[in-house]
Amino acid sequence: MSYNSSSIGSGSRTTRRTFEFGRTHVVRPKGKHQATIVWLHGLGDKGSSWSQLLETLPLPNIKWICPTAPTRPVAIFGGYPCTAWFDVGDLSEEGPDDLEGLDASAAHVANLLSTEPADIKLGIGGFSMGAATALYSATCRILGQYGNGNSYSINLSAVVGLSGWLPCSRLGHYTVPEETDAVCNWLTAMLGLEGSRS
Repeated sequence: MSYNSSSIGSGSRTTRRTFEFGRTHVVRPKGKHQATIVWLHGLGDKGSSWSQLLETLPLPNIKWICPTAPTRPVAIFGGYPCTAWFDVGDLSEEGPDDLEGLDASAAHVANLLSTEPADIKLGIGGFSMGAATALYSATCRILGQYGNGNSYSINLSAVVGLSGWLPCSRLGHYTVPEETDAVCNWLTAMLGLEGSRS
């Protein structure tokens, strides 16, 4: 599936990129279908490698959709092409974000979820760059729009990110004491530790 995306370049020039997404693998639920999660792979990977792992999870009521990112030049690799949900040129917090690529990938994910039945809970998850794309999609959901201003209409019930980051965030890191206490209490209870704080 391909997506056209346009952005304003320098001056009045408009540039257009087309993103050709790779093969999508689907892991059907083994039990009653109650949720659908789009799972996004990391940089240089493909959907099939994650679909094999997701088939083994003891989650029989989830349908997993594992798309493959477009093959594109990646700046951090000197322009070498590999599968990537968006371009990455710099790993620092100050590095530029590829909004065009992020929007195209988030729109692709939303399109995959748009045909699911109304009574099914929807989610997005991913690993590394896939996690970043999932978190970006969640941000679009909260804001009600993509970075380009187009409406985002998918109602997400869950977002999971493994070893990822939040693109487009220029937020400082803050620790909220109440949240820290809640995490400590949860860990104490889950690990059966003594001395729980309430």
